[in-house]
Amino acid sequence: MSAVLLHGADEGGLRQRLRFGPLWLAAPGIAFLAVFFLYPVLRLLGLSVQDADTGAWTGEHYARIVDTGVYFRVLMGTFRIAGLTALFSLLLGYPLAYWLAQLPERKRGVMILAVMVPFWTSYLVKTFAWMVILGRTGVIGGILAAGGLPQPEMLHNEFGVMIGMVHAMLPLAVLTMLPVMTGIDRRLVQAAETLGAAPGHAFWLVYFQLSLPGIAAAGLLTFISSLGFFIVPALLGGPQQTMLAQLIIAQIQEMLNWAFAGALATFMLAAALVTCWVYDRIFGLSTLSGEGSRRKKGGGRMRRAGQGILSALAALTAMAARVTAPVLGERGRDRLPAVYSTLVLVFLVAPAIVVVPIAFTSSPFLDFPPPGYSLKWFEVYFGSDLWLGATLRSFGVAFATAILATLIAGLAALALARSTSRWRGAIFALFLAPMIVPRIVIAVGLFYLFAQIGLVATDLGLVIGHTVLALPFAFVAIAAVVKGHDWRLDQAAATLGANRVQTLMRVTVPLIRGGLVAAFLFAFITSFDELTVAIFVSGGVKTTLPKQMWDDMILQLNPTLAAVSVVVFLIVMALLLIAERLRRSGR
Repeated sequence: MSAVLLHGADEGGLRQRLRFGPLWLAAPGIAFLAVFFLYPVLRLLGLSVQDADTGAWTGEHYARIVDTGVYFRVLMGTFRIAGLTALFSLLLGYPLAYWLAQLPERKRGVMILAVMVPFWTSYLVKTFAWMVILGRTGVIGGILAAGGLPQPEMLHNEFGVMIGMVHAMLPLAVLTMLPVMTGIDRRLVQAAETLGAAPGHAFWLVYFQLSLPGIAAAGLLTFISSLGFFIVPALLGGPQQTMLAQLIIAQIQEMLNWAFAGALATFMLAAALVTCWVYDRIFGLSTLSGEGSRRKKGGGRMRRAGQGILSALAALTAMAARVTAPVLGERGRDRLPAVYSTLVLVFLVAPAIVVVPIAFTSSPFLDFPPPGYSLKWFEVYFGSDLWLGATLRSFGVAFATAILATLIAGLAALALARSTSRWRGAIFALFLAPMIVPRIVIAVGLFYLFAQIGLVATDLGLVIGHTVLALPFAFVAIAAVVKGHDWRLDQAAATLGANRVQTLMRVTVPLIRGGLVAAFLFAFITSFDELTVAIFVSGGVKTTLPKQMWDDMILQLNPTLAAVSVVVFLIVMALLLIAERLRRSGR
């Protein structure tokens, strides 16, 4: 009898663990990513080593890339442009992030909005604006012509590509570095100066070292994001600036060569994974969610070399300060960071400043400043069934994506916050993986899968594809808030008789509402602005707003695109204001 009771108790305990174990909350997300992320990507990589006719294993596709000079040049050019984009984003963004971190909290919040607006603005809108600014009859060309100066060619070359890509990645770099910098205790720098260190040495050997995790995270995200770019190089660059993503799109849409596209995607994915592996070995991928660095503090040649470089930079800083002191003076030196940061912020908001007037032009051409003002381009937009249909579809898909991504990410974040399982790190990496794998690889893999199960040219296919891309952002946003949640409040609710559902809905969710709102917003904007998946999955039938803008920009530039850009910009601004209002009311 006792054995039976013991066996029943064991079964009951097992059922209880299976039912309420924290990691089971992550099961929907794990299953979703396994089916719509891992399988499509692995299947695409498998195609790269198969013969298209016989299905036999082969390495001819990789040999073709290495042996054919044009493909190898594009491959190397992609890595070079991505690396330069990450480098310039860090060089330009670090002083701005440092200046923002030193501001009082209230003033910093206002200044961050100037960084957030370009960050949320559509890549297509920003690229369209730079086409207007850098064109021969654009803003810069008009200013140079008025001054009688020669007009250099700034479009369809590497200069235009770097301007567009750095502008797109700079906000991401700043917003990634800023949380690390604001968490640095300034008293450490003051203590170093009190002990006799010069300001330059205190900065480079104390503050800069403490900010390295943020720098590395920003470099990682900007490099990986740049690898999969095709919008900017396609519209601002020329044949010499063709990037790997453009070749992959051409192999699928024009040649239907899945195997060779898979080989190209493998090179891109390998570069992203190697970069992540190096970052994880030094800092740990968990720092991307705001957790502390686990960087080893031991000695070694690399550490000594790093200390030597920082010491040299400190000496150069001291020398530069002595040389410029008579020219700038103490007052000018104190104002220099603010002046620099203002110039960078003007660079970030310049596209929005240019696009808005052009949307109201009376001219059929993209002249700046406009010769006259009219609302006819908005009338064209609102009178077009094609444009309105694409806009409404984007809204519907983005709303469904935001709900699904927030729900899945919220459950997963709660699961990992409460779990101490050894699988916690692997699950965490799985939810971050779609942010690390280049979008073009995910889009092509999903297209191949959806073509087999009939989800191409469907709204459901768009929602699934967008949710895969939005999940990491929603997960990180919620995980950062859940990390600081006081679980004793949940225990108190349970002690007072609340069941798990009541505790979740009446205690946990209200307290982490800020993270949920941020996750919803991240997911909505990610979907609303998404083009890569839409190019493949829409099938040319279920056209979204970014896809329609892309088609028009490829065919012909006209002021209607400026009107659409203003509409997109206003939508983004409205979402930001709503999110800020909800965040404040949730305090």
